Amino acid sequence: FLSKSQTDVREKRKSNHINHVSPGQLTKKYSSCSTIFIDDSTVSQPNLRSTIKCVTLAIFYHIKNRDSDRSLDIFDEKSHPLTREEVPDDYYKHDPEHKHIYRFVRTLFSAAQLTAECAIVTLVYLERLLTYAEIDICPSNWKRIVLGAILLASKVWDDQAVWNVDYCQILKDITVEDMNEMERHFLELLQFNINVPASVYAKYYFDLRSLADDNNLSFLLEPLSKERAQKLEAISRLCEDKYKDLSKAAMRRSFSADNLVGIRRSNAILS
Repeated sequence: FLSKSQTDVREKRKSNHINHVSPGQLTKKYSSCSTIFIDDSTVSQPNLRSTIKCVTLAIFYHIKNRDSDRSLDIFDEKSHPLTREEVPDDYYKHDPEHKHIYRFVRTLFSAAQLTAECAIVTLVYLERLLTYAEIDICPSNWKRIVLGAILLASKVWDDQAVWNVDYCQILKDITVEDMNEMERHFLELLQFNINVPASVYAKYYFDLRSLADDNNLSFLLEPLSKERAQKLEAISRLCEDKYKDLSKAAMRRSFSADNLVGIRRSNAILS
């Protein structure tokens, strides 16, 4: 038997998948940032695997329930292939299965040793892109949109930064110039809004937990302290300022935020 608040949260997540919008105000029951759940685990532990499964399920529903196929050339896999294998002519007609999305994301997270919190922030940035750029995630662009969101989330949130050239070692056939160009477009389409407040992170966490319940998936993350959540929020604000400064200083087409890596080791200033 579900309480009214639990039912409301589940319906909110289903509505988000259909309408391609980020989670809105959740019930008061789930509003405290002192109960955010994340974990700094390695990829071998089940909590990260379960988080990736839930995040990729959310992406799957975005693709499945899209209203149209609005896209941009920079994310089109035919124009910018990730491998040397020829992209089929009907590549835009067939929706990927959830297991294919999961394997793609799991491979990147495993090779780059990214964390569970990075997976959740990846979804935040992905949904923010769909809203800001007014595009849909669809068969022709899902891999590059997901890759761009992971690239950005890993630089902002993970302790061990992954450079664009490192992703080129994972995806052997993509060039660093292509990665830099995609990153630049992603940031510009986000209007450099990469700040993720603790309250937004909490809403995404609880929406994902509800999604897991609806699909009989486990969601095994440990709680994050309020102090840690505030520090992460401060770091994302600091990165946002650095990205804006970098954009002004480097207008060349291949501009990348790789040189922001060092700021992660600076002390965050909490407001």
